[in-house]
Amino acid sequence: MPQPFYPAPLVLLDLETTGANPSLDRITEVGLIQINPQQVDGEGIATWSSLVNPCQAIPHFIQRLTGIDDAMVAAAPLFAELAPALLEKLKNRVFVAHNARFDYTFLRNEFKRLGLTFRAKVLCTVQLSRKLYPDEFKHSLDALIARHGLEYHGERHRALTDAELIYQFLQAAVKDLGAERVQQAIDELIRPPALPPQIDESVLDDLPDTAGVYVFYGENDEALWIGSSPNIRRRVLQHFGKKANEGPAAYLARDLRRIDWIETSGDLGSALLERKLIQELRPRMNPVVRQKVDQTQSVWEIALPTLSKAVRGEEIAALQPKLLPLSQLATARGELFGPFRGAREAQNIMNRIIKGQGLCRQVLGLEAPRKDGGPCTAYLQGDCRGACIGREAMGLHNGRLLAALAKHKLAPWPYTGAIAISEGPEWAPVLHVIDNWCYLGQIHDLRELPELIASSEPAYDVDMAKLIRSEIKKQAGKIQRL
Repeated sequence: MPQPFYPAPLVLLDLETTGANPSLDRITEVGLIQINPQQVDGEGIATWSSLVNPCQAIPHFIQRLTGIDDAMVAAAPLFAELAPALLEKLKNRVFVAHNARFDYTFLRNEFKRLGLTFRAKVLCTVQLSRKLYPDEFKHSLDALIARHGLEYHGERHRALTDAELIYQFLQAAVKDLGAERVQQAIDELIRPPALPPQIDESVLDDLPDTAGVYVFYGENDEALWIGSSPNIRRRVLQHFGKKANEGPAAYLARDLRRIDWIETSGDLGSALLERKLIQELRPRMNPVVRQKVDQTQSVWEIALPTLSKAVRGEEIAALQPKLLPLSQLATARGELFGPFRGAREAQNIMNRIIKGQGLCRQVLGLEAPRKDGGPCTAYLQGDCRGACIGREAMGLHNGRLLAALAKHKLAPWPYTGAIAISEGPEWAPVLHVIDNWCYLGQIHDLRELPELIASSEPAYDVDMAKLIRSEIKKQAGKIQRL
């Protein structure tokens, strides 16, 4: 008796590759199963598989995982040789895979390199399993094997073997829940999400399911919004969900003209790059950059150098705070406190300290001394303890100032130069390069370091420095001194 999974033709596909990056890595094997709508007892089903010469070395980790080594693919056809026939097998079918965006993106990239266009409705069986079995915690292919008693006879992590496991999962789901329930779930999952009418729907095929940063641009390529996510595609589409016509989301959808993105090696790379791009592009709708004043120009610190000239004949010199722009941070001397989000914040904090500690503004150099040599105005009002007229020892005045400022002390850069924090798989790690609380960028090889350092002139950014300080604590075991 017919038990179609779906009324449209399907192609169940799995790929093996040299790594996880569709732009850098290549396919080593393709396995697929074509299913026509009204198959009965195996009729209407066709299988096909082939090794593929990736024209690059297969990392040892991948060789151990898949069992495919360099010798096995040396005589295999190139993807270019397989492309015409493979494209025909995929044509006019719903593309089904486990973690489908991975396989779909790899194939699209391979076809694109040959000048061929591939586009299809995509069904991810991870998402299908979550939808059909919401009470289950795990939905990996290994979890489906254990849960549904799926059997395989070939080698696990080989393309056709994994495609056949997907087929068995669909059979098990139909048996458990009925064809109608499965078809309804598939309909919901492959229904294209709504986009603003001015955005080409083809962008849906290009959005990756990987970590990274995305940028929404408006007229004249003005940056509107910058965000990051472990899954770029999912997060971008959330902007145009049920609440897309409410509040700021409505203005974003109205003004949007272009979507761009940069994939990263993980959450660390996304967070660093997001902050770096916000600092550079100043997107109009990101809350942290709504200030009218450019934050990188208005953040100041307080430096407390020791003066050589004694005050009122005392051997101990008065410490006098001075506001410095962050652009002078590299040449500053003495103790540094901050950073503050502008001169106003720095001055407000200093004013609170002065009043709360009974410090003298004349001694601090923040108020001109009286011509008659008399006490400061605050002393006459009872708010100064008299350092200006010698009633308080200068050493005590200095000590109370430093103690009050201690919690604002700027942490010195704890390294003698730049460092790198590694992220990503062991066979293709990315190095995030950081120096003096500034993010310089990422490299894949230390040979790229001189060019990166030479081309980077990052401005000190308060939020970036806080992010880096936090990540250095969390990633202590992955820090490499450069």
